[in-house]
Amino acid sequence: MKVIKTDCLVIGSGVAGSLYSYIAAKAGLKCILLASGDINDCNSDLAQGGIIYESNPDMESLLKDVQLAGCGICNEDAVKTVFTEGCKAVEKYFINSFKTDFNRDAKGNLLLTKEAAHSKKRIIYSKDTTGHAIISAMQERIKHLENLRILENCSAVDLLTLSHSSVSKMDVYKPLTCFGAYALNNKTGEVFAITAKKTILATGGIGQIYKYTTNSKNIYGHGIAMAYRIGARVINLEYTQFHPTVFAKGRSFLISETVRGEGGILVDNRGRAFMQNYHPLKDLAPRDVVSRAIEHERLKTGQDCMYLDLSAMTPDFIRNRFPAIYQNCLKSGVDITKEPIPIVPAMHYFCGGIFTDLHGRTNIGNLNAVGECACNGFHGANRLASTSLLEATATAVMCAKADIAELKKENFYIPVPKPWESPSTEPDKNLIYQDISTIKNTMWNYVGLIRSGNRLSRAEKILRHMKNEIDIFYKDFRITQDLLNLRNGSQTALLITYAALKNKVSLGCHYRDD
Repeated sequence: MKVIKTDCLVIGSGVAGSLYSYIAAKAGLKCILLASGDINDCNSDLAQGGIIYESNPDMESLLKDVQLAGCGICNEDAVKTVFTEGCKAVEKYFINSFKTDFNRDAKGNLLLTKEAAHSKKRIIYSKDTTGHAIISAMQERIKHLENLRILENCSAVDLLTLSHSSVSKMDVYKPLTCFGAYALNNKTGEVFAITAKKTILATGGIGQIYKYTTNSKNIYGHGIAMAYRIGARVINLEYTQFHPTVFAKGRSFLISETVRGEGGILVDNRGRAFMQNYHPLKDLAPRDVVSRAIEHERLKTGQDCMYLDLSAMTPDFIRNRFPAIYQNCLKSGVDITKEPIPIVPAMHYFCGGIFTDLHGRTNIGNLNAVGECACNGFHGANRLASTSLLEATATAVMCAKADIAELKKENFYIPVPKPWESPSTEPDKNLIYQDISTIKNTMWNYVGLIRSGNRLSRAEKILRHMKNEIDIFYKDFRITQDLLNLRNGSQTALLITYAALKNKVSLGCHYRDD
């Protein structure tokens, strides 16, 4: 088995993973960045709306808005720290270093927009492809770093720990510590080990365990499942945020919340607005409220979808402000300058995850987590719009700085990992796809927007039985990306269901009608 040695192993190439890699590599640390597909194939690249930025942060105002959206259970220390450090990092890296193409006025000042549950305009953006603008500018820089090795089309399989993965039997007596991961080359099928002083999970969310999602294709909760298997603490897993507006005809894609921020109105199939019946903020209510309102109206009217009316905007404004959304809708036969957009809710963002402190530290030695797979309590029970990129940015910077300091002054014990052993028989793809489909449908129907004890109990029974069968199936066949998606997806789905079943109090994006 091939073994690669490095200082920092970063698993995931979104904003959090890429920015951590940039900072650590620039500081002289040897880094490996692992991406399951192409480096830009990540949720961050799909982000449309924007990122919060204020040169002089208005802490009181933002804290109020975050707590309103998060239902009062957001970690105030996390909010204050992320806001302060995040705004500094946005300015230092995205604006000044990477020269991200944010929208500006004729004088060169950054333009600001507003999204749901924000009390003021504080979001900078790049038309309706902000994530792509940030990621492409940053990744163009990291590709040329001397100390960074990027391994595309390679997936983490399992984390290496002293107690389970060392060839030395005496290491079982040492504290629970991570020292890298086994990885799969998705093109050749080779499994190899990467040993590292610091392992950073930046694997994104869990969207693909649901039937309808805005997430990238391999987002099955990989980091959460891998961390849980070695004993990491996970929290707030019941808080799964659904985006209210995803295109409902043909190929699904996100319709940014900024469309409503710029004046879009939700209407039924007869053109009647309805959000005034659900919340004082109407169409700019928190996402969980808007998503459930759309679902209630859809069920009440017997329609497949609701609609987003942009008639308050001029056609030229729509085409200039939302060019990607305009083109994507047009390709599917909907001219949004002339007709409303058909929309439905879909799984979007995970507010829970691997428990960390504000520097990304987990309860496992030398294992960090940043971005969407991690949870420091910033989002509480429901994420405020355009805070996810900010949190990923801030935690990546704080984690990298802490690791740089630690690696300079401490010694690390890195043992030889056990050789990887795996059968050579190819798994049956039909079985994998059928099981993944069952997980997606079970989560959507029973652990979705509106939950109940009966639905969650049914889901728990289905998923627990499936996980037992999948664990047996997994051991008998050669590792593939699809098999990893199934294995980790089943684990993450079951964890979310357990959390939702245990929490009988409706709050934020965990809503029970019993």
